[in-house]
Amino acid sequence: MNATIWHNPDCGTSRKTLALLQEAPGVTVEIIEYRKQPFTRAKLEQLFKDAGLTPREALRTRGSPAEELGLIDGASADRILDHMVEHPILVERPFVETDKGVRLCRPQEKVLELL
Repeated sequence: MNATIWHNPDCGTSRKTLALLQEAPGVTVEIIEYRKQPFTRAKLEQLFKDAGLTPREALRTRGSPAEELGLIDGASADRILDHMVEHPILVERPFVETDKGVRLCRPQEKVLELL
């Protein structure tokens, strides 16, 4: 099975999720450090749709410029997506995609639903 993780190595949950993937038998992991290789808008839209989330639900508010950018109250999904493309740190993490689907893996054990 192939798995792709959109990873932030500075995030403990992301590191733990990656470890679970790497320890799973038969799983080949592609690691995308999204701060170095940012999301496209189309990829974000696909990930959110497949995970059953709205951009607002996938918005990282802690440790991000979400409040300063006016994204906390009343921002449209389009505006949030525009800023997520420009500032990848606004995307909650980590997202994992396998042939079984996409999950925002918070807590990290959610990745087990994809294996």
